[in-house]
Amino acid sequence: MNVVTLAAGDSRVDVMPEVGGAIASFTLRAVDVLRPTTPADRAAGNVRAHACYPLVPYSNRIAGALLRFAGHDHPLARNFGESPHAIHGVGWQRPWRVVAQSDASATLEIDHDPARDGASSWPYPFRATQGFALASNGPAALLTMSLAIVNAGSAAFPFGLGWHPFFPKTAGTTLRFTATGMWMNDATQMPQRLAPISAASSFDSPRALAETTLDNVFTGWTGSAQMAWPDRAFAVAIDADRACDRLVVFIPAGRDFLAVEPVTHMTDAFNRHAAGETTTGTRILEPGAAFSCTMRLRAAPQP
Repeated sequence: MNVVTLAAGDSRVDVMPEVGGAIASFTLRAVDVLRPTTPADRAAGNVRAHACYPLVPYSNRIAGALLRFAGHDHPLARNFGESPHAIHGVGWQRPWRVVAQSDASATLEIDHDPARDGASSWPYPFRATQGFALASNGPAALLTMSLAIVNAGSAAFPFGLGWHPFFPKTAGTTLRFTATGMWMNDATQMPQRLAPISAASSFDSPRALAETTLDNVFTGWTGSAQMAWPDRAFAVAIDADRACDRLVVFIPAGRDFLAVEPVTHMTDAFNRHAAGETTTGTRILEPGAAFSCTMRLRAAPQP
């Protein structure tokens, strides 16, 4: 597999263009900022075991793998094991091409053509671009990631963007962020009810994650989150621009990782929008139009 390695000061990032344009590792002073990908998973091209991958042209699940838009039903491929839904779009399951590269930055690109790549993966043509820029600032490292989409067809379509970064989870890991609501899900992780933030669901103060299990979308997110590993004397700040006003937090039981995902819309946003809901985060991309968003990960040793 082709590896694009970025370096700045004591930080390193490995990007795998052929494996969904995913990040395989991000380290600072040999400490893992993101969950590391094993050599076996790198060699196998197992994108689900990688450290971070892009979500384009949508995040999370589309219910029943059926997209409803502009009076039409578009069957989608069930692309996530036994799940009855379509999930995370197509970007994470396609090889990307490198269009620019330097010591500390890279730009990747894909084109999706439903006539060539299959309308069941996504029925509208688009071009997507990922940017990675790594910088060093004293003891800290800053990884800036951008994600952009362009409508390459003649019809408008709904879209969303986001990232799926995984982080190590240890006995001492804490997470802090501010949001106004949390979607409660059914057994297949489809949203059923929006609940206000309660004491049990609040992360306003750093919260230890040892006994926490979640797979939920938070609304009214401020665009900032902080994680700390006191046992590793390490911390990470996550910042996203205002387009990403939802945050997905995935903390599986009994695992040594979690995901904190800045995204632009809720789960099954497009179908809920088609049914008349107005606060789903759905955006419509007109022919020739473009949209982009940015996420930054700042890692630093913690006294």
